[in-house]
Amino acid sequence: MSERYRQLSPSEFFYRNREIAGFSNPVRAVYQTIRELVENSLDATEMHGLLPEIKIEVRDEGEEKVTISVEDNGVGISPLEVPNVFGRVFYGSKYVLRQSRGVFGLGVKMAVLYAQMTTGQPVKVRTATRRSKFVYEYQVAINIEKNMPTIKSLAIMKNEDGWHGTRVELSMKGNWIQAKKRVEEYIRRTAIIAPYATIIVDAPDFSFRFERSSTKLPPTPITGKPHPHGVDIELLKKIIEGSKKTTYLFDFLIKNFDGVGPATAKKFFDTFGLNPDLKVKDLKIDEIEDLANKMQVFDDWRRPKHTTLSPLGEELLVKGVKAVLNPSFVTAVSRPPSSYAGHPFIVEVALAYGGSISPMDEPMLLRFANRIPLLYDEGVDVSTKVLGKIDWKTYKIDFPSPLAVVTHVCSTKVPFKGVGKEAVADVPEVESEIESGLRECARRLRTHLSRLERLFEVKRWEITVSKYVDEVSSSLSYVTGVDHGLLQSKLLALIKARVMAGDRNDE
Repeated sequence: MSERYRQLSPSEFFYRNREIAGFSNPVRAVYQTIRELVENSLDATEMHGLLPEIKIEVRDEGEEKVTISVEDNGVGISPLEVPNVFGRVFYGSKYVLRQSRGVFGLGVKMAVLYAQMTTGQPVKVRTATRRSKFVYEYQVAINIEKNMPTIKSLAIMKNEDGWHGTRVELSMKGNWIQAKKRVEEYIRRTAIIAPYATIIVDAPDFSFRFERSSTKLPPTPITGKPHPHGVDIELLKKIIEGSKKTTYLFDFLIKNFDGVGPATAKKFFDTFGLNPDLKVKDLKIDEIEDLANKMQVFDDWRRPKHTTLSPLGEELLVKGVKAVLNPSFVTAVSRPPSSYAGHPFIVEVALAYGGSISPMDEPMLLRFANRIPLLYDEGVDVSTKVLGKIDWKTYKIDFPSPLAVVTHVCSTKVPFKGVGKEAVADVPEVESEIESGLRECARRLRTHLSRLERLFEVKRWEITVSKYVDEVSSSLSYVTGVDHGLLQSKLLALIKARVMAGDRNDE
């Protein structure tokens, strides 16, 4: 009997392998859906200069059925694009070289697929772009075999109050009771990494409002070009196909790649003895392969530009940590831009100590990547590996201790360990930057704790000495004849002056 062959569409592949995208069970599915919808809402606002206001509503319908809706005040979605955005896997606006939360074009579509698989219900989308006169309400399903959207219904209404944004609602098989704690932690960490956002949650036994603690937004990343160190044969072929037939190789490199200027390009050609006057359309496949290999190993390309990145910044990171963790001390470091395999990245680290943080036997680790909270797979994350290298006694920390560590990696291509995007791989360059940032924060904490120790010693000295002021002033009064009360007040003033001098020395 002969074998029968056929092709799987992207949506059918993920329909069969939903675990790859994090939809492995009803608990994880609830968390993953909320996460994907919130991330889309944050990108739809902050990427366009809007302060986010996100409303999350969860309804437990019983019999393991959960309805989730997330609404934002973002730029909205063009009504022509809504069906594809929600009904076509690997369709989106993020397939460019710049930092963003989503990169696969899969997340929200996987949630739609999961809802469709478990309850048969389409996704409900309400959206309006800025200054739109109309609000559009869609119900969309995915044709799994063809990876195409199916529009179940469309309603168009007048936008009388000028609303803009997107509201997405999904009904799916889910376990809210078990997912609640994980979702609460996700929202809490999102408030840390997005202190400029107001987040409102209305869910069973779980309703609260995180008010924004800042009106400052991170810088908006701009679209960049690929770096020569990250090039491969297929990428070169694609760029060559889009170039003019008369383009020379020298101009081709300068125009299409980051980190390449005329002087750098000349040095590259001189190093490998290549002809800069070749027309790129005339390159054969073996010549393209040779060019790609040489571009990867050439060490004198400039570093990739960091304008494609959007780090939170030390000020916003400190505000976010203070607003949620309420520590007595917090410090943050935003490391200089670096790169791995031609991909730019920036590492940010914060340390929080004391206050409302509970003492634990090891540091509380809060991990983020491109402002996404990472809650799963902590044990295999590069930050966990770095924490294991630190001898905290060097920094005056003895456990149990109220210490929290925050790490944030932002990049055009975060080196995740899987499509679940829950753990950052231990790339040496990233690992080194996290360690440097962590040690710098730890040194600041050690300085702070040393100052507290000195202040404690001064205060203890003040209390000890003050016990004998009355007796000493009484004896001096007997010997000198000076009024006892006057001597006592002067001695207390001297002690106070000594304490204040100690305070100034520690500032």
